[in-house]
Amino acid sequence: MEEEIKSRFKRICVFCGSSSGKKASYQEAAIELGKELVEKRIDLVYGGGSVGLMGLVSQAVHDGGRHVLGVIPRTLMPREITGETIGEVRAVSDMHQRKAEMARQADAFIALPGGYGTLEELLEVITWAQLGIHRKPVGLLNVEGYYNSLLSFIDKAVDEGFISPTARRIIVSAPTAKQLVRELEEYIPEYDEMTAKLIWEEVGRLNYVPDPDPSVHS
Repeated sequence: MEEEIKSRFKRICVFCGSSSGKKASYQEAAIELGKELVEKRIDLVYGGGSVGLMGLVSQAVHDGGRHVLGVIPRTLMPREITGETIGEVRAVSDMHQRKAEMARQADAFIALPGGYGTLEELLEVITWAQLGIHRKPVGLLNVEGYYNSLLSFIDKAVDEGFISPTARRIIVSAPTAKQLVRELEEYIPEYDEMTAKLIWEEVGRLNYVPDPDPSVHS
């Protein structure tokens, strides 16, 4: 049992909706993911606030005694917009900085169901992985097939020559939190020849990319 609890991840960044969604299964998945992080002794990085799925996953992790870091732009900090942030709050100046900070702090990324904001955050970290900016796994918690149409679109883009098969494999998808975390643990990044030659120090200085060694923030 002890063996199963250990994880190679210290912190996982979760992207998800500030709404709860219409199905109870979305809310249950957020709580289930929170409990899975607690069981594996993984801390949470998220976008702050206590509304929607964001509130459910952060509360579950906090209740389980793990550290919760909410990264939130100052503009969104008034309580009436996002509610009370659970755990540690890190205020940043804008959405751009929020994403960079969340990415820097995390060892992996998981997207629960969500809308435009969730998709935008998800696609950005997938793009960073494609370009070799980070080597951190990216997972979709595909609750009741919520992301099936997105995955179909990405498969279409592969068929049409806009996404390489290697880049398609960046996305790890599973229907349950337990299965998804297990698959992220087993993920091994692969890069095409051109990506392997890219050097991102200059971008790093622009405060855009995750640090190469996440342990320095522990």
